[in-house]
Parts: sequence; C-alpha cells; structure tokens
Amino acid sequence: MEKRIYLCLAHMSGEEQKFIKEAFDTNWVVPLGPNVNGFEADLERFIGGDRRVVALSAGTAALHLALLACKVGQGDEVIVQSFTFCASSHPITYLGASPVFVDSELDTWNMDPVLLEIAIKDRIVQTGRKPKAIIPVALYGMPYDCERIMEIANRYDIPVIEDAAEGFGSKFDGRMLSTYGRYGVLSFNGNKMITTSGGGALICANDEDKREIMFYATQARESYPYYQHEKIGYNYRMSNICAGIGRGQMFVAADHIAHHKHIQSLYRELFKDVDGIALHENPSPRYDSNFWLCTIILDPKLQVKGEKDAYKNMIQGVVGGAAGVTHIASTLHTDCEPNPNVEAMRRMLDSVNVESRPLWKPMHKQPVYKTAVSYTNGISESLFKRGLCLPSGPYVSDSDVEYIVEKIKESID
Repeated sequence: MEKRIYLCLAHMSGEEQKFIKEAFDTNWVVPLGPNVNGFEADLERFIGGDRRVVALSAGTAALHLALLACKVGQGDEVIVQSFTFCASSHPITYLGASPVFVDSELDTWNMDPVLLEIAIKDRIVQTGRKPKAIIPVALYGMPYDCERIMEIANRYDIPVIEDAAEGFGSKFDGRMLSTYGRYGVLSFNGNKMITTSGGGALICANDEDKREIMFYATQARESYPYYQHEKIGYNYRMSNICAGIGRGQMFVAADHIAHHKHIQSLYRELFKDVDGIALHENPSPRYDSNFWLCTIILDPKLQVKGEKDAYKNMIQGVVGGAAGVTHIASTLHTDCEPNPNVEAMRRMLDSVNVESRPLWKPMHKQPVYKTAVSYTNGISESLFKRGLCLPSGPYVSDSDVEYIVEKIKESID
C-alpha cells in the first residue's frame, strides 16, 4: 500500500514506556500518581512564569473547570472566538450559560480586539451585565493579540481563559501562550504537538487556584472520613498511565515544535512562486506560532481540476482524521461551505494519499448555535470558504512536502 501522509500523527520519544512500566510495576494505573505529579512539574518548567498546572482528562475538561472557577453559571454570557473548534464553546453550555461569538481579525485569524470591545459594550447595554469571561483561541497555533485583548479585558475587569489547545509552545512577545490570562488551556489529544493519547491541562496563576481546580476535578469531596459532597464535582483528573506518556513526550517537545516550524519554512519556499495560494504566516516578530498545522488560502479565482464535481457526491464518515461516529449528511450543501476549488483540492490530495481538511467552520455558522449572539465582520466565513490545512506533523518529511506541493501545482488548471 502506498504511504499516506497525515496531518499530524503522534510521535513517541522512546521514553514513554519507561514511565508507563513504572506505573504498572507500582500499580499506579488510576488517576493521580507519581507520573501525574511529574508531568505537571515538567509542564510548569516548560511554560515558565511561576504558573501552576493541573493535568486533566481533556482540554475540554480544562476549559469547563476554568469557566466554573470564573463563576460562570445559568444565564451568564461568555465571549468566545467564533473561528475555532466546538470544544471552545460547548463547555459554556454545560454550565447553562450562553456563548457570545466574536469574529476574527485578518492577520492572526484570531479574535478581533476591536469587535471584542464592541461586543462587551453592547452586552452591557443589552443585558445590564458584563460577560463573565473571554476566551481567545490560538488557531492552528497562531497567537492571538495578547496585548490588546488583555488590555481590554483588564479595563472591564473580565477574566480571560486562553484556549491554547493548539498553541502548545507558541509565544507572544517571547512569552508562552496560556500565561497571560487568569487560566490557560492545553490539549494533548493524539494529533497535538505532544500527546498523552488523550488529555489536557489547565494552567493556573497560583497554588490557591490550582487547589480549587483539583478539588472540582476529583469529585469535590469534603474532608470527612466518609464521602461528603457539598458542591458538584467532576471526574476529570488525568490517569497515571496517560501522564507517563506525557512525561516521555516532554523529551521531544522542543524537537516537535522545531519540526513544525521547519515544515512551514519548506511550504513557504515551495509556494513562493505559486499564484493564487497564500500561506498563513506570523504577522510580525511579536508572534511566534508553533505552526501546529500549516494552512493555505486559495484565491476564489484559482481554477482547480475537478471543481465541477467537488460537491457531486455525499461525504460518508469523517474528514481530516477525526474520530468518532457521525450522522449521515442530509444534504449535499450547507449555507456556509468551502469553495468548490478548495473541496476539489481536498479531494485531489485525498486521491494521492495526502490528508488535508478545511479550516474550522465558524461557530456562529453552526446550526447548533443558530440562536447565539454574534459580532461578525465576515473574515472567518471568508477564510473558511478559502482555506485548507496541510500536513505538518513529526512524520512529515521534506520529500513529503515537496510531493504535496507538486501535486497541488499539478491540480491547478
């Protein structure tokens, strides 16, 4: 079978089995244990800034607990970036609150600070209350404008929860993402910069916040000799086995980040003379993306072979390496979808064993959020219609990138 080039596969350091074996040898296979403590310490050293880390079962769980710690509850509103994966907004609904979606700025593709302030002011007028939190997202590893977003948030005294699930190791002004806001969220899903097979972490400002998060992450038990519960808790702690994988991954974390940046530089060189295709880059030296996924924008006028058949057949299953069960699509089209040349490009790459996928569909265009309040400027919709994610993971070689770009060039009519 011909080799398939995936977006971003997990890559082991070789050290993982040592920590996993230790967990089995000592019978520490449940949540909590030496590997959990060790992984948290490793992450604290990596992130810096005297932050404290809680290792959890998923990045989604981390965001849920951060919202809980910010006192988000029934009837509250939380401002969240629209151009993101659904895990950025779904936890808001878990608590009976409502997401308020804010569109993107063109250079970072992340939350537009101008629209953010417009949204805050208007929500105060409309509801008489401030939003309870702000969630910017490091889309595909690109930092958001930490300076402007934090200045606005501090001026209105609204806590910021940084969704850096895709931004492990990304920096703004030389400082790690997840250390600017009150809380920061990381993900260690199987396709992220480092993995624990599944899992995430919440970055806290101090020991007191960490203790409170750990309390809720371990079923919120009171200190009695029996199980006494006075608040609702969750079973969100990371297992000692998964944390062992994470400890081994820390040996290659810097190498993984360097590799993704190297792959970005190869795409940059190979696409430089290709009309109609633009690579998303750091807007200025202040931004230091990990380039978790390398992304391109196709000019709508670019003609790609097979465009007329792009949406001819119904998609079966999932696209882009996603796991799980899907419902069969009910129609060939939705009211917001990638342009035919983008879908034709994705189909072509799939036919030559290259995994690619469209950019995230903005949350304000998702049917599940059709009644949600949103503040839009058209940028995220435009990017979604024109964008494609390309392979960039540790197993993607220089020759793979050359092959991918060659096939893309050949597809242009």
